Amino acid sequence: MVEVANVKKRFGSVSALNGITVTIRRGQITSVVGPNAAGKSTFLKCLVGLVRPDSGEIRVGGHDVNRDWRWRRLVGYVPQAVHFPENLSPRELFAFFRKLRGTPGADGRELIELLNLEASLDRPVRQLSGGTRQKVNIALAAMFDPEILIMDEPTVGLDPLTSQRQKRWLERERARDKTIILASHVIAEVEELSDRVIFLLEGRVYFDGAPREAIQMTGQPTLERAIAAMMEQGS
Repeated sequence: MVEVANVKKRFGSVSALNGITVTIRRGQITSVVGPNAAGKSTFLKCLVGLVRPDSGEIRVGGHDVNRDWRWRRLVGYVPQAVHFPENLSPRELFAFFRKLRGTPGADGRELIELLNLEASLDRPVRQLSGGTRQKVNIALAAMFDPEILIMDEPTVGLDPLTSQRQKRWLERERARDKTIILASHVIAEVEELSDRVIFLLEGRVYFDGAPREAIQMTGQPTLERAIAAMMEQGS
């Protein structure tokens, strides 16, 4: 579903991605992990066309991300930080995006209930807490039922109950054969949810496999300790 071949990206003198090659399959939750400045957010932004690689190729649903716009209909994206018009309410934002995408029937009712957003639908964004803004961010990405869901730190700012509800919802989406790609620093959640872990270090793929394989490879009892061990080995 998502094919990445030898992708490289520099920002001035800083090399963010150094030849990333991975294939991400349908019906799995794939987590992208690594230390700060490992290239996780840059990698996700390349997948959704927000950052253009210096070289390499990215194909989403068979479409070249940098040459064919049709892939955009397949993808929902939750950025790590989002800025909405402060004067609009979530209800108005949802209506705007439905009109923009030409899908008037996508009301997002299940997500609004799941994320407990009903009480905030008519409040202007400027009055919303950071956690509620994150809920709006998630609802906007998922309300159009994308085949591929790409999420950068999706649980940041969420209360424990909403975080648990979101995880159960992601498991249901996986069961519907969706492709889900997460970047997260919360390794306990990664271990709980993920079929596959891609560990980036200095812009390279240091490990790519199931969480249990990382644990077995490092001889550690948990994925969190396994990732920490790999970080020490790579430093």
